[in-house]
Amino acid sequence: MSRNQLPAPVVKLACAALLASLLSACAGPQSYVALVPSPDGSLGKVSVQGQRGDQLLTRAKQGALLDGSKPPFDVSDEQLQRDFGAAMRARPVLPEQFLLYFETGGSELTAESKALLQRVVQSALARASVDMSVIGHSDTQGAADANEALALARATAIAEQLRGMGLANTAMAIESHGERNLLVPTPDETAEPRNRRVEITLR
Repeated sequence: MSRNQLPAPVVKLACAALLASLLSACAGPQSYVALVPSPDGSLGKVSVQGQRGDQLLTRAKQGALLDGSKPPFDVSDEQLQRDFGAAMRARPVLPEQFLLYFETGGSELTAESKALLQRVVQSALARASVDMSVIGHSDTQGAADANEALALARATAIAEQLRGMGLANTAMAIESHGERNLLVPTPDETAEPRNRRVEITLR
């Protein structure tokens, strides 16, 4: 893989997209679920299997009664806030993961990964409290003990950069996995850009 083919940095969001509450109507309280997009914009499907029928939710802001008695219906933003606003505000911020990639044989980030560092800082500062893990990895080129040290150097270098960018008081757990947890399985002595990485997880 050439320099121009180095992998792009990655951001992953864990998400939960199903909400449940009570809908008060003239006929009395009726429980329903609503399907909403995850923080990264992706949307799944929900099958509601009730005592009076089955309904499938496939669109954002679509709802169905839990007993399955009526076809899916649209839920307005106002209704979502009224019925689910307190629950959404009470949800803990979900973990977020960033993958940063390196040039061969050292602790120099690729250009795209350098640009992602500020986003890591912004995400960390946006949380009321944060625990951060910074895990260094290597490819299988070179001796295993040297790669263990190289991966630790990468994780330490990234942690120091983040501290200098405004996260000096953030708790960081710094680790090295060396060549033990490859993102892309390869034989020994294989240069693989996607394995030369640091994984940052915010919790």
